[in-house]
This record gives sequence, structure tokens and C-alpha cells, in this order.
Amino acid sequence: MYAVIVTGGKQYRVEKGDVIFVEKLNAEPESEYTFDTVLAVGEEGAVKVGAPAVEGAKVTGKVVKNGKGKKLNIITYRPKKGSARRMGHRQPYTKVEITEIVG
Repeated sequence: MYAVIVTGGKQYRVEKGDVIFVEKLNAEPESEYTFDTVLAVGEEGAVKVGAPAVEGAKVTGKVVKNGKGKKLNIITYRPKKGSARRMGHRQPYTKVEITEIVG
């Protein structure tokens, strides 16, 4: 069984046991988190698609950890001006293990 969920403005196709990295959630490590916006739920040969979400469907996951991604180095410069600036960015994320799909 699989499901398509929405979180952080992105869509993820998940199955039981999958580990996904999503935009940072307001949840503590080792806690349960429920994704209520489920766009589709599928099994062998049968797919339920919502308009926009499937009624009564939910996906439960266990928050493994919160962290930051690898550093991105950004360089901005202005041609012919001799001006450059270096910046860095680390995107926060939440690592979630999918434990249950109901739908």
C-alpha cells in the first residue's frame, strides 16, 4: 500500500517503512506525527484519488530527528564594480519514518 502526501509545499509518495526528509516540522524527535493531507491512496490495482484530499485517509510517521542539510555556498557579485559577497545556507529538515497508512 502506498500514499501520496503533502507537507511543506511538496508531494511525497510513501510506503510503510520509508524514511523521508521533509521540510522542518514542529515535532520533537521520537514522537508521532500525522499527515492529514493525503492526495491518493493505492493498493494492488486500486487507487483512491481525492478531490483534493482523500476523506478519512491519514499517514502516521515517527520523527527520527531534526537537523540541517549540507551547506550551500552562494556568491553574488557585481560585474565591473569589484564587489563580491559570499553567503552560506543550511536548510532545516525533519527525518520521518512512515509507520502506518490508513485509507
